[in-house]
Amino acid sequence: MLLLSCTNVSRGYDATPLFDDVSFEIHVGERVGFVGPNGAGKTTLLKCLAGIDEPDSGKITLHAGARLGTLVQVAEFPPGRTLFDEAKSAFDELIATQVEFERVAEELAACTDEARHKQLAQKFDRLTEILRHHDAFELDHKVENVLSGLGFKAADFTRDANTFSGGQQRRLLLAKLLLSAPDVMLLDEPSNHLDIDTTRWLENYLCQQPEGMLIVSHDRYFLDKVTNKTFELHQRKITSYPGSFHQYVRLRDERYERQMKEYEAQKEYIEKQEEYIRRAHYGQLAKQAQSRVKALDKVERIEQPTKVAGPNIRFSEVARSGDNVFHVEDLEKRYGDKVLFTGLSFDVPRGKRLGIMGPNGCGKTTLLKILLGEEEPTSGEVQRGHLVFPGYLDQHLALLDPEKTVMRAVWPDADPEHTEQKMRDLLGGFGLQGEIVEQQVKFLSGGERSRAALAKLTVNGANILILDEPTNHLDIWACDSLEEALKAYEGTAIVVSHDRYFLNRVADLLIVFNNGTTEVVYGNYDTYELLRKARDEAAAEKAEKTKKGPELAPARDTGGAGKPAKRKRQYPYRKVADLEADIAAAEKKITDLEAAMLTPDVYKDATRVRDTMKDLETTKNALARLYLHWEEAVELNG
Repeated sequence: MLLLSCTNVSRGYDATPLFDDVSFEIHVGERVGFVGPNGAGKTTLLKCLAGIDEPDSGKITLHAGARLGTLVQVAEFPPGRTLFDEAKSAFDELIATQVEFERVAEELAACTDEARHKQLAQKFDRLTEILRHHDAFELDHKVENVLSGLGFKAADFTRDANTFSGGQQRRLLLAKLLLSAPDVMLLDEPSNHLDIDTTRWLENYLCQQPEGMLIVSHDRYFLDKVTNKTFELHQRKITSYPGSFHQYVRLRDERYERQMKEYEAQKEYIEKQEEYIRRAHYGQLAKQAQSRVKALDKVERIEQPTKVAGPNIRFSEVARSGDNVFHVEDLEKRYGDKVLFTGLSFDVPRGKRLGIMGPNGCGKTTLLKILLGEEEPTSGEVQRGHLVFPGYLDQHLALLDPEKTVMRAVWPDADPEHTEQKMRDLLGGFGLQGEIVEQQVKFLSGGERSRAALAKLTVNGANILILDEPTNHLDIWACDSLEEALKAYEGTAIVVSHDRYFLNRVADLLIVFNNGTTEVVYGNYDTYELLRKARDEAAAEKAEKTKKGPELAPARDTGGAGKPAKRKRQYPYRKVADLEADIAAAEKKITDLEAAMLTPDVYKDATRVRDTMKDLETTKNALARLYLHWEEAVELNG
C-alpha cells in the first residue's frame, strides 16, 4: 500500500537547487536508506517531508490517512514529568480512546433506553476493535520494552526526563517515535549516541516493524541490517536501488559501468561520424556527409555519467619495522578501585590491522596511550618492536596546529625542504584542493580536518598508524576511501572504532571490551558476531535445560576438595592447525556463497535462491561451532 509520494519536488537556497524535480514513493514495509554526500540536501528533504520546511515546487502527499512521524532533534519535556510518563505520552491518543472506552462501558451498563443502548453497543464494539488492533491493554509493557532496549534501567523510569544527558534525551525522543508507530517514520541518524548493544537492539526492532521508513545514516552496518531499499541523492537527483546498502553499492557500480560503456560507445560513434563528415564534406561524397550531419543532429547525446566518490586517500611507502610490532602480556590498568582491563595479552604482527571496540569509558583510548608510552600500566608488560615509528591520530585531531594554514600544518616536521607542489599533490590525494590548502585549520569542517590529520601522519613516515575513531567526521565515501587506503598500507595499523562496517572491512584481529572484560578475536567484526551468537545460543540452551529441572542440568565437577573444576571437552580432540584449516575453508565458502547471492543468475531461479541461502546459513552455523571448538583446543591441547 502506498503511504507517501513525492512528485517533482525541488528545493534550493540562493538560486542553487539542492535537489531538483525529484519523485519517489514509499510503501508499507519499505525501510529506505537515504544516502548522499554531506551537503547534498538529505536533511532538507526530510524537513520538507515532515512539513518543517516548504519545497520551492512539487507536491508531497500522505496517502490513505497515513500518519507521519519524525525523530525530533531538540528535546523539550514538561517539568516534573518522569522518563516513563514522557515515553508513554506517545500513546496520548490511544489513552484518550481508553478513557472514552471506559466511559462508554459505564454508560452502556447503566443504559435502559433500547435505541441509546444500541448506539452505545456499536460504539463500544468500535472502540474495542481499535484498542485490540493497537494492543492497547499492554501499553506499560511496550514502554518498558522499548526503554530497556534503548539502554535505560528500571531505576531511570521514575527520574525527571529533564535530568538526563543530551544523548539520553535523544534516546527518549527515539523511544517516543518508536512507541507512537506512525505509518511513515523519518529517521535522521537514529543510531547516534547509541552503543553497539543498543544499536543491535534497534536494528532488530526496526526490522520487525511494518511501517514505512526513510532513514538517513552514516552507519553502513546499520543500513545493511535494517534497509531493504536505498535512495541515493546525487547531483540534485534521486536514484532508487532495491536491497540493502551492500546491494546498493554493487548495483550502483554496475549501473555506472554500464552507463560509462554506453557513453564511450556513443562518443566513439560520434567521433567517427564527425571524422567522416570532415573528410567528405565536398566532392562526390558531400551528399552522404550532409545526410550524416542531419542524422547526428537527431542523436540524443548521453551525458558523461558520474558517481559519488570519496577522496583518493593513499598512504606513502614506509620503512619496514620488526616482525612483531607490539607484544603485550598480562596488561592491567586501574584507577583506584575502577579496573579498566586486566589480564590482557596480545601480539600485533607487522602488516596486520588491529581493531579495538567497546562502549565509551571502557579504556580503549587508555590502551592506545599505554602502547604509545604516554601512560603507564598498573601492571603487565608492553614490548615495542624494532624500528617502530608510530603516528597517532587522536579523536580531537590535536596533531594539527589550528592557527596554521592547512599546508603549513601538514608540512613534514623533519623535511623543511619539502616542495609546495609535493604538498599540494599530497593534500589533493586526501581531497583537499585549491584555496582550502591556504585556509587556517580552525576554519575547516570536521571531515576536512580529519583528512588533513591523516595526511600529516603519512607525510611524517609513520610505519604504524594508531587511529582513535578516524571515521567520526567522515562521510560514507570518505570512509570507503580510508578503508581502501588502510588495506593497501604497507605498515601496521591499530584502530579504535565504533564503526562496525569499517572494522569488518579493515580489521585482521579485534580486541573487544564488553562489561568489564576484554576478548581477543582472530578475525573481523563478522567473526565476533558469529562467536557472540553461538555463545548466546549455548547460554539460552543451557538456561532452558536448567529451567526444565535439576535432573537435566549437568552435574558440576568441582575436582574434589573445593578445587575449581577443570574444563571438560565438549568436542572431540583435534589439532589446532586442522581446525584453523577448516575455519579458513568455511570462511572462503561463506565469501563464495555471499558473492553468488549477488549474481542475477541465482535470482532467476527460486530453487537456487532457497538452496544457496540454506547452504549459507548452514555454513555460518558450522563456522561458529568451529570457532568454539578451536577455542577449546587452544586451551586444552597439550
